[in-house]
Amino acid sequence: MPPPPRASRKAKPAPRTPRRQWRRALLAGLVLGLMLGLMLGAAYYLRHRVQINRYARRTWATFTQDGLTGRERTPLLAGYTVHGIDVSSYQGRIDWPQVARHNVRFAFIKASEGATLRDARFARNWREARKAGVLCGAYHYFHPKRSGQAQADLFARTVPLKPGDLPPVLDVEASNFHDVAVMRREVARWLRLIEAHYGVRPILYSNHSFYQRHLAGHFDNYPLWLAHYEVARPALASTKWIIWQHSDEAYVPGIRGVVDFNVFQGNFKALQALRVPAAVAPPAKATRR
Repeated sequence: MPPPPRASRKAKPAPRTPRRQWRRALLAGLVLGLMLGLMLGAAYYLRHRVQINRYARRTWATFTQDGLTGRERTPLLAGYTVHGIDVSSYQGRIDWPQVARHNVRFAFIKASEGATLRDARFARNWREARKAGVLCGAYHYFHPKRSGQAQADLFARTVPLKPGDLPPVLDVEASNFHDVAVMRREVARWLRLIEAHYGVRPILYSNHSFYQRHLAGHFDNYPLWLAHYEVARPALASTKWIIWQHSDEAYVPGIRGVVDFNVFQGNFKALQALRVPAAVAPPAKATRR
């Protein structure tokens, strides 16, 4: 008889191939990257959710509406009687008579920017808005790296403010400066020069966060026009501001696309009281008898 077979040895598992290890490492990396991306995305959304939500609504409206007609209308903000807009060449050609028929009582029109840039549509907007009976003012977008003197000169050469117009406005919100003290000095220079030129105190415009960080407490003698969106009321006390830009995506008939919407804190007579005053005639010389 043949001898019994030897007990077979237990087979050893085949060693893991480098390819299998590489696949597992890649999968783990992808999972870790996905989790990290979700965490960073959530943190970014929580920090910028107001802006993201605005852009999402605007994008949705663009895709669900068959183009803007220029007849869209945003409801007026309750609790205020004087509503206005601010515009630039970004709004394109504006039908000012149509705008005036929809409770827009005032408009601030971009005139200039920095030390050399003039808004391409300022002259037409200025002429047509006033013709339509809208109470008008002009604004300058401030560049913190340019001289306040040069920027004031540009604005004064561009804007023919007359008695009855709203005061000039300085828009201060650009954060590309190296020294906040220098920026404030040049802002103050612009404000002083323009007040002397037109004989009326200018209005200072800024958004809430920029104002709180860089301007609060330094320009309290100037009327404040405050931009603060997605809030029921501005965070600043009502004694601190006179105009509130409550939306940057409003629709007003006569404008094809979005426009900034504002309210004045007070009645229309109070707004009119801010206008550029009539020139005071020099006193007559006493005649000798």
